[in-house]
Amino acid sequence: MLQAQIFIGKDQFFREQPLYEYMMQLLMKEKIRGATVFIGRLGYDESKHINRPYDLFSFDETPIMITFIDEEEKVKAALTVLRKEVKSGFIITHHVDKWN
Repeated sequence: MLQAQIFIGKDQFFREQPLYEYMMQLLMKEKIRGATVFIGRLGYDESKHINRPYDLFSFDETPIMITFIDEEEKVKAALTVLRKEVKSGFIITHHVDKWN
C-alpha cells in the first residue's frame, strides 16, 4: 500500500472552493478508500517563517495536511489526476504495511 501526504495552506482556493475540499472531492471521485484533512496548529515552510494561525491578531496561513492510503496504483493515479489540475502543494508518498 502507498500513503500520500499533501501539504497546503488553509486559505488556498481552487475554482472558488477551498483547495482542501476540492482535493477531498477528487479523492472520492477517484474511489480512494479514505482520506483525512489535518489542520495544523503551528508550521513553517522554506521561508523559515513560523506560522502561528491561532495567535491573537495573527494573519498567518493555517497549515493543512491531507493524507490518504490505498493500493499503490490507485494512489499514483489519483495524484496524477490531481497534478494535472493543481500545481500547488507539497506531496510526499511512502510505502506502508496494513495490519489486520
